[in-house]
Amino acid sequence: MSIENEGTNEGASVPPAPSVPPTPMDAPAAPAQQERPAPEGAGPTTSMPPVPPTAPGTAQGHSTPEHPGYGDHPGYGGHGVQGQTPAGPPPEALSGTPASTSSAPDPSWPPPPASGTPSYDGGGAGHGAGGWGSYQQPAPKNGSGKRGRLAAAVLVAALVAGGLGGGLGYTLAKNNDGNGSTTVSSSTSGGNVKRDPGTVAAVAAKALPSTVTIEAQGNSGEGGTGTGFVFDTQGHIVTNNHVVAEAVEGGKVAATFPDGKKYDAEVVGHAQGYDVAVIKLKNAPSNLKPLTLGNSDEVAVGDSTIAIGAPFGLSNTVTTGIISAKNRPVASSDGAGSQASYMSALQTDASINPGNSGGPLLDAQGNVIGINSAIQSTSNGGFGTGQAGSIGLGFAIPINQAKYVAQELIKTGKPVYAKIGASVSLEDGANGAKITDQGAGGSEAVDPGGPAARAGLRPGDVITKLDDRVIDSGPTLIGEIWTHKPGDKVTLTYERGGKQQTTELTLGSRIGDS
Repeated sequence: MSIENEGTNEGASVPPAPSVPPTPMDAPAAPAQQERPAPEGAGPTTSMPPVPPTAPGTAQGHSTPEHPGYGDHPGYGGHGVQGQTPAGPPPEALSGTPASTSSAPDPSWPPPPASGTPSYDGGGAGHGAGGWGSYQQPAPKNGSGKRGRLAAAVLVAALVAGGLGGGLGYTLAKNNDGNGSTTVSSSTSGGNVKRDPGTVAAVAAKALPSTVTIEAQGNSGEGGTGTGFVFDTQGHIVTNNHVVAEAVEGGKVAATFPDGKKYDAEVVGHAQGYDVAVIKLKNAPSNLKPLTLGNSDEVAVGDSTIAIGAPFGLSNTVTTGIISAKNRPVASSDGAGSQASYMSALQTDASINPGNSGGPLLDAQGNVIGINSAIQSTSNGGFGTGQAGSIGLGFAIPINQAKYVAQELIKTGKPVYAKIGASVSLEDGANGAKITDQGAGGSEAVDPGGPAARAGLRPGDVITKLDDRVIDSGPTLIGEIWTHKPGDKVTLTYERGGKQQTTELTLGSRIGDS
């Protein structure tokens, strides 16, 4: 399984606003209301304020006959259907005067808005000059009188219902208040925002101050962005080898914390095969808080995961997922022609992208269980981007392995690899790891006197298991061997001449990447 490192980060159109409705055309003024004598015994009446002399030619809303819009739905926000005339209640409902036999609605309804009505973005398009909540009377058309009176009656009923609700609330408040106060105050508290331990927010709040965004630059000026996390109080930061590879030979490295404080750093050691590196901050602060390291051997499929990093340069990004699989054989490359890195990885569906490299993969308690390192993505990068992006297949170096590598790098500056002392084919299709007939550069495939030779292995043997791990290829065997330390004893199952055999061996060691 060949997978690109998710790498370092080098490097929608806005929907058009709704068009403004056309300027309303002037319509003939509505006939003036005729004063009528009040019925005998009735109190004095007051005429409603007159309607403006002109009215829009279309219903107040967001539409024209050619361009139906938001205002074409009856009863929605006071915007009527094109061609229908929202009209007020019968005049006698308001003034007590007899209703006119004319089908045209009373032009004095509805009343203009009270002064001080808040405007909606300055009386923006589609809402008229009356402001937010205002309504202007369209010019009456034939056959619309009855419908207008019905709409007005509904509006009056709504107003009455609103008044009834207010009165009921007043009565209840008064009856339940022993002091006679009718004031009902709402709570000014935003609620309890304390996050319980174990929530994603609580884990992120604790872990973020101990993560850094790393910028690495080579002598040629090339470089990129990755992530790392505080390993100890001395200023050591753990990350991926491919994050700082450009700066190994005299380049520049800097680390920036979430609070914006930036520190120059130097590469202490790097392990290309493990894809692990350690840098050290120059003039490191005294209040560094290392992240707690978990036990990656105890991780189970389905456990929650939290990834922190700087995808595409977006520092301090937190994403979540689960452990999708364990012991996933991964041979990764940064695409720059460097040798491959091998791992028996933790697979997660937490979103991991270029720039997440070197960042911590946490469990639900905030313990580091892995180092985000590689992703499987579509060949074209997905969605037309120049770099590969997450499709939910991310891979992390188990922290138990990374911890051992980091400690060796801090101690000696060089990585130490476990080995069996035999060359195996890196080709797929052998249904195991086949020992080649010849080693690199014409050397012997099985080191004389090495672990494999002492265990009786020969060229042509196909290794199918290491302890209880199934081996389906050479890269899978290398990744499994590198999860162990030199001196560990392992049991190998292999096939020779169609027969299955087992043998035990003690792993040897190799210092450095060459």
